[in-house]
Amino acid sequence: MNALAPRIRPPMLAAGRGLVLSVYGLAVSIVLFVLAVVSIAFVLLGIGVFTTPVVLQAVRCHANQRRFWAADWSGVRIAAPYRPFPPDLRGGVTGQVERTTLLLKDPATWRDLQWLLVDMTVGPVVAMLAAALLIYPVEGLVLAAGLWHVFRNDPYWYGFVPVDSQGTALAALALGVVILAVGLKAAEPLLRLHFLIARPLLAPTPEQTLAQRVDRLTETRHEAVDTAASELRRIERDLHDGAQARLVAMGMNLGTIEALIEKDPAQAKKMLAMARESSAEALTELRDLVRGIHPPVLAERGLGDAVRALALRLPVATEVTVELPGRAEASVESAAYFAVSEALTNAVKHAGGDRIWVDLHHGGGMLRISVTDNGGGGARIGSGSGLSGIERRLGTFDGVLAVSSPAGGPTMVTMELPCALS
Repeated sequence: MNALAPRIRPPMLAAGRGLVLSVYGLAVSIVLFVLAVVSIAFVLLGIGVFTTPVVLQAVRCHANQRRFWAADWSGVRIAAPYRPFPPDLRGGVTGQVERTTLLLKDPATWRDLQWLLVDMTVGPVVAMLAAALLIYPVEGLVLAAGLWHVFRNDPYWYGFVPVDSQGTALAALALGVVILAVGLKAAEPLLRLHFLIARPLLAPTPEQTLAQRVDRLTETRHEAVDTAASELRRIERDLHDGAQARLVAMGMNLGTIEALIEKDPAQAKKMLAMARESSAEALTELRDLVRGIHPPVLAERGLGDAVRALALRLPVATEVTVELPGRAEASVESAAYFAVSEALTNAVKHAGGDRIWVDLHHGGGMLRISVTDNGGGGARIGSGSGLSGIERRLGTFDGVLAVSSPAGGPTMVTMELPCALS
């Protein structure tokens, strides 16, 4: 029984979710569609100007809930295609008119209404089928257990089996077992099919996807330029305040030594020792600076070993798992390395945990990296945070960042970069 539980639980869960979708989704979609149509029709009378934004916002919340369930329950990712409102949108009646106009001009609004029609017809049928295939066999069991006596004089059709005796009831039970076996196999695919049917209407059109991609790449390009300029200023500052200052001081000391070498050999010897220490410190600072630009271990041995070396320097126990059959482009490896470095720094500084796990693997043309800690959670992507910096760095390469950090932990930072390995 314990061995069967892991195999039965996922289809049973999918059936329950299908039942929720068929009942909840059908009821809400019908109500919202009727309200939306009536409200839009009343725009010309003036009443719809005040009701339409509210109703259409409710439609979007309903659609966003379905997008969330699609990703959470079946791994079907559906992006939101809505146009943002301008930041200077006015209030009052004028603002309501403008808001209503913007909503009605947005193609996603009309695609949402089309989806409501699908969600009250085809959608609930597919979702209910996932549940029915697991619920219907229970009726066959009940008939075989003795309920068939009720239909002794008037046969009851269970599927294609007329039940009016113990023999036909057992045949119904056998049919129910077959249906149950089919249901256990089909429940999860049927639930996924429900979301796949919705995706063409809830997802952005190819034109919108291309436009969003161009906007995103334009934004990340500007951020990359700003980041590069900031990095150059940091390097210049570090050179000026660090190694350059030490080299200048060492040159002055050598000039003094040259003057003292015959007059005061002992003092010249001391100053030579100081110059040697200054040169060693300058060399260390230059090495640290080079490591901050592009670590030698990354160039020589690749991302996996570079991350392992990074983990060895952390004060928290860190376990690194690497499954990379090859190497990515140098620029991608560099972006991934510094993104991991920033994520590890955040975990050490803010998480408060005592263990970190890093996983790197490649599949489906994507480099996937997860950094997990057992700290207190509560991490968020926000303006000025380290996670925002990681998101900007990944965005330059069309990568994405996802953060799961519930209160109390654990925190998982997941990064994905499209790339090929060589």
